[in-house]
Amino acid sequence: MPVGGITSQPIGHFEFCEQHRRDCQPHTGNTIAARLTSFGWNTVIAINNAVNAEIQPVTDEELYGREEVWAYPEDGAGDCEDFVLEKRRRLEKAGISASDLLITVVRKPNGEGHAVLTLRTNDGDFILDNLSDDVLAWSDTPYTFLKRQASFDSGRWVKIETGTDLPVASLR
Repeated sequence: MPVGGITSQPIGHFEFCEQHRRDCQPHTGNTIAARLTSFGWNTVIAINNAVNAEIQPVTDEELYGREEVWAYPEDGAGDCEDFVLEKRRRLEKAGISASDLLITVVRKPNGEGHAVLTLRTNDGDFILDNLSDDVLAWSDTPYTFLKRQASFDSGRWVKIETGTDLPVASLR
């Protein structure tokens, strides 16, 4: 997944980081993408499937009475960002580095915004999604990728450069 320069942090993530500073720190040491063993892949798939099965999809409006609340789904319900946060938490606990677990903002084919978790590996970037139990290569998903957390800092975001950005010009 080709990334570009620093871009804006989603407001929901900013507010999440205000409450969970430990989850939004720069990464020290090696941030080269991980090599996953078959045990590692089985762990990734098991956690993706478990979170998808355990959490009831509910909008932030229904849960909190407002939009864009990023939170751990403590009550067993949440929207796409909450699924991502829980998957990230469990995968980190299983030993995968935070620099390889990147919250990613995409646009679904219908134009709606959505969040998924990107798993960086030496075999490429893979997507964990609450809309599917399949862990797919990012390029095999139907999404338009917009931005994701930086691999060097969980509190910073980078643009995703897919080559689909259209130049905009105007005439007087």
